[in-house]
Amino acid sequence: MYNLWEASHSSEQTEVAQQETLSDTLDAYRVVLFNDDVHTFDEVIFQIIKAIQCTRSKAEKHTWEVHTKGSSIVYAGTLPACLKVSSILEEIDLKTEIQTG
Repeated sequence: MYNLWEASHSSEQTEVAQQETLSDTLDAYRVVLFNDDVHTFDEVIFQIIKAIQCTRSKAEKHTWEVHTKGSSIVYAGTLPACLKVSSILEEIDLKTEIQTG
């Protein structure tokens, strides 16, 4: 006999597993921006906005974190997306690194 609860429960488990896998894949890579003594705050803010399409306020927070702590994770996502973000930041010779894990 067909058990409705088991079928429903199995479907939920599959959905959760798929979401965990998708989440792990999407956030498996991070773009880290490092401090330097070359660029102005405005240059860095503008480039972050250009790279990750964020608000000025968020870009300012990343820039301040880079300045005070030495680095900031400015983006997390898939490898191709991180490569694109990193490439845009490096257009003005900002120092970046793509990390995983």
